[in-house]
Amino acid sequence: MKRILVTGGAGFIGSHLCERLLEAGHEVLCVDNFYTGSRRNVAHLLGNPAFELMRHDVTFPLFAEIDEVYNLACPASPVHYQFDPVQTTKTSVHGAINMLGLAKRRRAKIFQASTSEVYGDPAVHPQTEDYWGNVNPIGIRSCYDEGKRCAETLFFDYHRQHGLRIKVARIFNTYGPRMHPNDGRVVSNFIVQALQGQDITLYGEGLQTRSFCFVDDLVEGVLRLMDTPDDVTGPVNLGNPGEFTIRALAERVIALTGSSSRLVHMPLPSDDPRQRRPDISLAGQLLDWKPTIELDEGLTRTIAYFDNLLASEPV
Repeated sequence: MKRILVTGGAGFIGSHLCERLLEAGHEVLCVDNFYTGSRRNVAHLLGNPAFELMRHDVTFPLFAEIDEVYNLACPASPVHYQFDPVQTTKTSVHGAINMLGLAKRRRAKIFQASTSEVYGDPAVHPQTEDYWGNVNPIGIRSCYDEGKRCAETLFFDYHRQHGLRIKVARIFNTYGPRMHPNDGRVVSNFIVQALQGQDITLYGEGLQTRSFCFVDDLVEGVLRLMDTPDDVTGPVNLGNPGEFTIRALAERVIALTGSSSRLVHMPLPSDDPRQRRPDISLAGQLLDWKPTIELDEGLTRTIAYFDNLLASEPV
């Protein structure tokens, strides 16, 4: 049994990770400031004696007796990270410094949830881990993109300078139950709009592409990366290489919900990537991992979650 810290543990991905770690027999300290995370996401875990929930902001130091750290704390949707961009950068950078400092003191292994956003609006397609990216350093998305890039820098410098055991994953678009209903991301947006019979909003013509990975597949990849030998540091792309246009996603959601929603078009937001698809060859080689849940199955499970959520707590 290990005592494992999960920052951002009450968030969408973090809550699923906490579940898996508890199922594996570990003690879990879940830390969240509840900016985008929710107690509702981990309420079913509170009765487990191996689970502890702490309200804390990772931009401040944390002292805890732990064996491993999963650093997931940071708002991940443009709606949330652009609301307070300075705090978003601080969460990525100060949060990384504080968690790396804790891992160094405890000689703990530490995982960083990085992002496909480090590739920016990529000039290389699909994206491989050796691609340095095409990021606007002063744009409205930069607080998140550059914050995560700096966090990666810190992780690798702690590894080189202090011998810290690190794991870095670049997470591509992930979806599933417990997504925030108002986070502005396309899957949750489209499902909520379809279930409520509202117009579904497409930016531009909806021809920009994304690759959507179901959360269970993603968490399995994260756990496999954490279990690799110490000489495997990453970064490793984790995502589903199946590529869909945003329009095709909207049409699938309409079909699966039986909605009468119409598609309406809005101007493209600034710095919105035109293409995004991971090359997961390295994950296959190092982790023997690839996604197994098809888009229709994942969407069906996600739609059921939002259907229940809207019935109990209208958005």
